[in-house]
Amino acid sequence: MTTATARLLPRARRFLRRRTRVLLLLAGWSLLESAHTFLGGYGLAKALDQGFLAGHTGVGLAWLGVTALAVVVGGLAGRGVFRGLADLVEPLRDSLIRQVVSRSLTQAVAHPARAADSAVVSRLTNQTEIARDSFAGLVLVARSFVFTAAGAVLGLLSLAPQLLLIVVPPLAAGLLLFLATLRPMAARQRAFLQADEDLSTQFGAVAEGLRDVVACGAQQQTAARAYGLIEKEARAARQLARWAAVRCLALGLAGQLPILLLLVSAPWLLRQGLTPGVVLGALAYLTQSLLPALHTLMNALGSAGTRLVVVLDRLTNGPDSGPGPDPDPESTTVPHPKTTIAPDPESTTAPAPTTPPDPAPLVPVPPGGPGVHLRAVTFAYGPAAQPVLDDLDLTVEPGEHLVVVGPSGIGKSTLTALVAGLLEPGHGEIRVAGRPVRARSGPDPSLLRVLIPQQAYVFSGNLRENLLYLCPDGASASALEASSHAVGLDPLVRRLGGLDAPLDPGVLSQGERQLIALGRAHLSPAPLVLLDEATCHLDPAAEMRAERAFAERPGTLIVVAHRITSARRADRILVLDGVRATCGTHDELLERSALYRDLAGSWQPDALPAPEAPEAPERAERISAKSRYLG
Repeated sequence: MTTATARLLPRARRFLRRRTRVLLLLAGWSLLESAHTFLGGYGLAKALDQGFLAGHTGVGLAWLGVTALAVVVGGLAGRGVFRGLADLVEPLRDSLIRQVVSRSLTQAVAHPARAADSAVVSRLTNQTEIARDSFAGLVLVARSFVFTAAGAVLGLLSLAPQLLLIVVPPLAAGLLLFLATLRPMAARQRAFLQADEDLSTQFGAVAEGLRDVVACGAQQQTAARAYGLIEKEARAARQLARWAAVRCLALGLAGQLPILLLLVSAPWLLRQGLTPGVVLGALAYLTQSLLPALHTLMNALGSAGTRLVVVLDRLTNGPDSGPGPDPDPESTTVPHPKTTIAPDPESTTAPAPTTPPDPAPLVPVPPGGPGVHLRAVTFAYGPAAQPVLDDLDLTVEPGEHLVVVGPSGIGKSTLTALVAGLLEPGHGEIRVAGRPVRARSGPDPSLLRVLIPQQAYVFSGNLRENLLYLCPDGASASALEASSHAVGLDPLVRRLGGLDAPLDPGVLSQGERQLIALGRAHLSPAPLVLLDEATCHLDPAAEMRAERAFAERPGTLIVVAHRITSARRADRILVLDGVRATCGTHDELLERSALYRDLAGSWQPDALPAPEAPEAPERAERISAKSRYLG
């Protein structure tokens, strides 16, 4: 008996004892159902010996009629069996779900700082259904085998006791071999379920922290960890299949050898005085009743039974808490962003800055080198797909403010993802601050560039932690306050109750989420900021304030625009039309680009007047000032 079985037996007895009436009802219907098992062989033997072979056709037909009537009665009894089965199975599933939910809530209350257990999803869905279906199948086949075997054995005794000498030895040998496989199969089943839970936990963590994974460039490590867990589950499944093959051998020994022995010994049985009807009746008991029931029982115990023991043990007692392998140094979960800000997860105050300058320092840009340089860049979302960007050349100077416009789906977001290093071009080269955008060595990519997409990412914690997310060395209180004021976060800070008040992303509007993401980017030390329609949920006044804050911030700014005012505030505008890219100022593009004229004409006038584009000397002076700051 396994440890899991020993733990479960007392609970199983209590569960069944409370449902004695249901069990008695099942036994009564099963007894009625088994009547056709006894008559299946006995009636056939009498029909042959006393009827057809004796020349009494009517007697033979009468016995066959009685046998057929027993089959009909057994079918009607089957309805009662399934009705009683539902009264036994559904309470088990309800009880298991209550236990899983109760344990999860208890753990959450006892350890509020601990990350949620993603494996609960697997227990509530996959494992409870395994327990329900396995228990139902096991009860069904177990009571069927018990009453079928009783009817078959009683029938064989009624026909000729010596038949048991031929049937019982191979049957017992097959059962012993089968029982020997139960414990190793249970262990393999447990390993398979553990691998399934580990994989579910990993996928839940990756889905929750996908943006963090991409932002930190950890795609390969995360994928390797996931592939390792997939392979671990596959190995467990293969080992389980090998033991299933041994079970098939036991099934053949117990199920096929008795039939072969009966056929081989038939002449000897006839010489011992047994009639042909008795031999045929015994064969009917084996092929039609006993051996099919045995096959069903062994399959159920070998698969459903081991699954049921393992799953019930995990659902009622929890995963193994004993000693195990050392934890993997590569954590299977993505750390909550909160842990990268403050060493004490209970603290609501900002970490003490390590003498940061105010504002945060930018990564030095090589003198004279371009801020962003794309050379012959081509990108398509598939080998046979039409290129989204085709042979694009673009140079964005350090400190320049570039706006990208074009129809929906033309490649604006793709361009920002390429510059951010999230996508790799099929052809061409992209450099940021003179370095390849996907360089494997060098400074942390988050220190060089930051991309704010249309759907802003805000996590639970407090506002301070969200704003400091891209500042690995922290930031001074004055820098944090300046960035919050620059992008227009002050009203939201007051409404939430300060920077250290708890923050629930679910109660924030899309515009408030965007303001927090903009404040985070403004505070970051990255010299390149990419805003991919990051102000689309703001009103024109708030959008103008945010874009002006980034335009005045030291560094290079690339904005995917959705309003004409955004384009007119830029130093230059890049128009993507799917055929070629055209770059210039607002007035230049009105003359040179028909698409830009159409876009400018289709944009609705905003409530606030847009400032005119700066003259070339003013633009050159401002960019030069930014370049001097960048080094």
